Amino acid sequence: MIRIDGIVDSFYLHRKIWNMKNNRMLIAGLLCMLTTATFAQQTLTPESLWKLGRVSDPQLSPAGDKVLYNIRNFNLAANKGNTDIWIYDIKKNQASSIASDSSNETMPRWNTDGTRVFYLNDAGSSNQLWSMNVDGSDKKQVSKLDNDINLFGLSPTGNMIWIAQDVKLDNFFGRDKYEDLQKTTGKVYNDLMMRHWDSWADGTYSHIFVGSIEGGKISKLTDIMKDERFDSPKKPDGGEEQISWRPDGKMIAYTCKKVTGREYAMNTNSDIYLYDVETKKTTNLTEGMVGYDINPAFSPNGSQIIWESLAENGNEADRHRLFLYDFTMQAKRELSVGFDFNVENPVWGSNGRRIYFRADIQATDQIFFYDMYNKSASPLHQLTKDVADYNGMSVASFPAKQDIIVASRMSMSEPTELFLVDAKSGVSTQITFTNKDFLAGFKLAEVKKRMVKSTDGKEILTWVIYPPDFDATKKYPTLLYCQGGPESTVSQFFSYRWNFQLMAANGYIVVAPNRRGLPGFGVKWNDDIIGDWGGQPMRDLLSAIDDVSKEPYVNKDKLGAVGASYGGFSVFWLAGHHEKRFKAFISHCGVFNFEAMYGTEELFFQNKEFEGPYWQTPVPKSYTEFSPNRFVQNWDTPIFIISNERDYRIPYSQGLEAFSAARMKNIPARFLCFPDEGHWVLKPQNSVMWQREFYDWLDTYLK
Repeated sequence: MIRIDGIVDSFYLHRKIWNMKNNRMLIAGLLCMLTTATFAQQTLTPESLWKLGRVSDPQLSPAGDKVLYNIRNFNLAANKGNTDIWIYDIKKNQASSIASDSSNETMPRWNTDGTRVFYLNDAGSSNQLWSMNVDGSDKKQVSKLDNDINLFGLSPTGNMIWIAQDVKLDNFFGRDKYEDLQKTTGKVYNDLMMRHWDSWADGTYSHIFVGSIEGGKISKLTDIMKDERFDSPKKPDGGEEQISWRPDGKMIAYTCKKVTGREYAMNTNSDIYLYDVETKKTTNLTEGMVGYDINPAFSPNGSQIIWESLAENGNEADRHRLFLYDFTMQAKRELSVGFDFNVENPVWGSNGRRIYFRADIQATDQIFFYDMYNKSASPLHQLTKDVADYNGMSVASFPAKQDIIVASRMSMSEPTELFLVDAKSGVSTQITFTNKDFLAGFKLAEVKKRMVKSTDGKEILTWVIYPPDFDATKKYPTLLYCQGGPESTVSQFFSYRWNFQLMAANGYIVVAPNRRGLPGFGVKWNDDIIGDWGGQPMRDLLSAIDDVSKEPYVNKDKLGAVGASYGGFSVFWLAGHHEKRFKAFISHCGVFNFEAMYGTEELFFQNKEFEGPYWQTPVPKSYTEFSPNRFVQNWDTPIFIISNERDYRIPYSQGLEAFSAARMKNIPARFLCFPDEGHWVLKPQNSVMWQREFYDWLDTYLK
């Protein structure tokens, strides 16, 4: 709330000066001021979320005294966003924009001596490399290539560069195969993986090109994956973290899954490849390691390299291990032995003594480090312990004896901002305040941690979010939030769609449990979901809502359940098993029919999670005991179903089947579909429509 002490003090000061005649005017003015102060704060709305600036990609200067970063802002009326480049001066404690044209300026990176900034700019409808001075002056276009540059990386020596571009090698579309049929819309495939997440295979592959960068120009570009029908970085979500320069600029390490078609769909065997710039030879560093091997990073002196490794082929949710290869010893070893959590996005400290990484632990994402010179039994240490999620991280050394760390951080109550993290104490200091003034006008919900007993005696960490101005003497409609993933923590994320603050602002208590099958609570807790989608994870969800429902402020006659992906499956499953607990359901892009779900894109996922295809003998119990379509006879509760036409992970036919089943049973139902969205809803106006329909449905049945 806004403090009114100053307003009242001002009133008494003026009372001494003004005469009684003016007092009436003053009192009226005071009442107006008090009314404004009391009601100045609002509750969040779907539209207000799109007014928040989205901070990302912190990059410390070589001297550690400045930070480059991106802010993306959206224009709801125009239905689009724009990304600009900002810089924060640590010494001056000052942030300013240095690239804010109408085009998107992204991926700012320092040159070797910190005097110039390279970045991508899509001006002129082509994403090319540009450079500018640190103050934003002297902007120059560096590249004029035929194709867009998707990503790039400058060598530490400053004279070399890698870029990632899409290269067309196949003709799947009829118009590409037949010159006389330029209006045909057909496409032909002879193997699996013809579509992935939200796009059809178009015959292009992401390749890495290596070249020189001198005098502000790129030259001598070489495709180091020439004629290979593979992607690096891996699609659809790989980034620059999957490619690393050796400090001398003579070698590149990159991540690639060098299989295609059926083999690609059936396994997760990606590897770390080393490309020698001088000899142009490529070697497989992780040959024989059969799971995901990703995110390589050379040590500051180039004698070692680290990466993330998953041991099991076909298990995308396996534990992320920290591996190191020593070029002198020609030996590799795991550094995270005994660590029961995931090591993600490892980066070297500037002097090579520490390796920093992120790990999800107890429903938060924290920064950890491995001490290379610690001879004790526990070289792994947790650095931060905030009730928040750390994501992007950049490390530099200034002064030389201590690492400087800048990281992006968010919580359920605050969108991403940048923080300085003390490398000794782990204490964080906020340095950007992109949304502070805007959010100051809103009342935010309180978030509390609650430990709930499961049916098998375990503790379920559950976040409970209370409406602004919560009054324990009142009763509130309450939502059970069902997490997706399925192996994805209910951490301190700030979502722009599944936003707990927005749910609470609409008058709902939100119960968000970290049910079985989520990382951050040990490998066993994470793995307990395999082959048991409708078992203990569902009992955990019900335990959480039942426990919170014992509170007198929960209206047990107004409970709802909502979720997406695996969370959408959870809603479908609960619809057939909830025993009259809930009065409304919302399922977004949820799995409804396991047999129909099998056969979509990455088959290793279903083979692991469902324990095989539906035609094997004996039939895995997932198909007979957990597929929601087998329990529609028990459905009796209004349900809102959302499925999108470009969702190739969980095809929208799943939602159509569920909607038809509900209406055939004469159950009130609603179906929302976006033809231009995939598994997520990313366009601003689509997102606002999604929110409006979401709350209209809940308010209809829970208020």
